[in-house]
Amino acid sequence: MVLLAAAVCTKAGKAIVSRQFVEMTRTRIEGLLAAFPKLMNTGKQHTFVETESVRYVYQPMEKLYMVLITTKNSNILEDLETLRLFSRVIPEYCRALEENEISEHCFDLIFAFDEIVALGYRENVNLAQIRTFTEMDSHEEKVFRAVRETQEREAKAEMRRKAKELQQARRDAERQGKKAPGFGGFGSSAVSGGSTAAMITETIIETDKPKVAPAPARPSGPSKALKLGAKGKEVDNFVDKLKSEGETIMSSNMGKRTSEAAKVHAPPINMESVHMKIEEKITLTCGRDGGLQNMELHGMIMLRISDDKFGRIRLHVENEDKKGTHPNVDKKLFTAESLIGLKNPEKSFPVNSDVGVLKWRLQTTEESFIPLTINCWPSESGNGCDVNIEYELQEDNLELNDVVITIPLPSGVGAPVIGEIDGEYRHDSRRNTLEWCLPVIDAKNKSGSLEFSIPGQPNDFFPVQVSFISKKNYCNIQVTKVTQVDGNSPVRFSTETTFLVDKYEIL
Repeated sequence: MVLLAAAVCTKAGKAIVSRQFVEMTRTRIEGLLAAFPKLMNTGKQHTFVETESVRYVYQPMEKLYMVLITTKNSNILEDLETLRLFSRVIPEYCRALEENEISEHCFDLIFAFDEIVALGYRENVNLAQIRTFTEMDSHEEKVFRAVRETQEREAKAEMRRKAKELQQARRDAERQGKKAPGFGGFGSSAVSGGSTAAMITETIIETDKPKVAPAPARPSGPSKALKLGAKGKEVDNFVDKLKSEGETIMSSNMGKRTSEAAKVHAPPINMESVHMKIEEKITLTCGRDGGLQNMELHGMIMLRISDDKFGRIRLHVENEDKKGTHPNVDKKLFTAESLIGLKNPEKSFPVNSDVGVLKWRLQTTEESFIPLTINCWPSESGNGCDVNIEYELQEDNLELNDVVITIPLPSGVGAPVIGEIDGEYRHDSRRNTLEWCLPVIDAKNKSGSLEFSIPGQPNDFFPVQVSFISKKNYCNIQVTKVTQVDGNSPVRFSTETTFLVDKYEIL
């Protein structure tokens, strides 16, 4: 056979994707495809139609046509066999047989078409070989990535070494009351009795006697001491090198610890002068046959005060389920009255600093504590595996958003055939994963299932990984009221609650 062109077009003859295997102008191929719908006889069931010069071999695909344009003397049986292979390739790359989906994956389809036909003649390939050829690994790419990773590790090691040297020099300078020698602007002008915001935070977290840092006296004349945070040429070059290696550089004058979730999720716009961030992170591992191997949850309340007139306050905490709390500030006051405050009521919380005022931790192997259960049941069939996955929300008070359940798939077998599904799915052919996406899981939508079929073995579909985010915390710990120490007058406050996944796996 001599195949002139392969195209996916609409029923009106509009070309969406077209690949020519011989020399043909764009006007010529568009004219042939525009004439194709007019030549079809709707009263008869045919898979081809001929003109004086070419033959159209076609297959309907919902609202589209897969069309092969061949010479009239080509073998019709070979044409039909090639047409079937072309029609099977399209669902491998497109989730839906629609115009926008075809356009989005047009280059993937063209590369696959080139593996089927070369210079107008059919290649002896099957669907699995086409997938392998189009996604072939590059040895040069692997070498490049290995070199890149080595450079990144070396840069990180150099960064840690430099950081230790600078930290040690700063400590020595503070103890001796003089500047740290020879670090190009990273020395410290020591002030006797001075402290930093970071040390205030640590004092409140780890001891019972919070200390407020006195304002350091500013010398009247010019100082020859090196300034904390000043950048010399040597350090600038080193930081630029780290940035070029893809490293994220924190500013040297940041004297507080910022959680990973706070970097991702911006604080609310309407922050009050007293603002609290309640954050929980969960690490959970379950067995595929049931049973909770380990569940660990860490929570913390971070207090931030932006107005010094609200420094002397107390937080009223509501803790209904008592799943484990460990207050870090005045434990007796918290135990007796569920109040968080400093032991010395005359002292004030630091201003413009995130202060950890309450921590809690829950660790269990009791299955009833699992917030979201996932059951994955792969069963072997004649052509591969039929996989059924179910979820169920056990904590009705939770509302989980942006839930993604990621199932690994065997490589080189194509896309899964989806049966029933609650929600949506994404097939990542490069990472060989199926992502089951659910916008919200709550008491009204507490269970759902997904069924699909694909060649493979039952062990190919583990570990299943889950990610989500929630604005309701797992342990029902909330700040209900904030009052002044003097007079118990109420204070307006804002709260930001986040429940995140650190690791959630079904092995």
